Amino acid sequence: MPRTSVSRLALAVFLGPLLLSASGEAASLGKADRILVVKSERKLTLLRDGKPLKNYLVALGGEPVGDKHCQGDNRTPEGIYRVDFKKWNSQFHHALHVSYPDAGDVAEAKRRGCAPGGDIMIHGLAPSFARIGALHRLSDWTLGCIAVTNEEIDEIWAAVDAGTVVEIRP
Repeated sequence: MPRTSVSRLALAVFLGPLLLSASGEAASLGKADRILVVKSERKLTLLRDGKPLKNYLVALGGEPVGDKHCQGDNRTPEGIYRVDFKKWNSQFHHALHVSYPDAGDVAEAKRRGCAPGGDIMIHGLAPSFARIGALHRLSDWTLGCIAVTNEEIDEIWAAVDAGTVVEIRP
């Protein structure tokens, strides 16, 4: 057997169980039918039939208190939205796009004389920060998104389909 084949085989034997256990945990969650984010607790919960499947600690927008009103206010929106699409090739590993802004958000921004903003996502970490893992939660650093580790977004990604309800509470 050529040396490269032996190396690949050894790598597969060594990493295989690790990869299977990581994906096995995500698969064991099953599918969530709702995502609940409680901003004051910095917590995201995957739910099915009203029962929690798993909780994750999150980082929010840099101004986490209060609802998002205008583009650039660094706030995470509050309300009921949906995952309108999944973005595999996000600059933040993987991402679930949240359907913000809705008609009410647009009307509120217009009343305030600003644009509502958009591109609110539940996402992982950029490659340059992935190594810090859970330490990213030491501060609220996003522009209004909800951030988890890359391992966590992989698990959430597997448990959530486009169309899933996302409720974001203060």
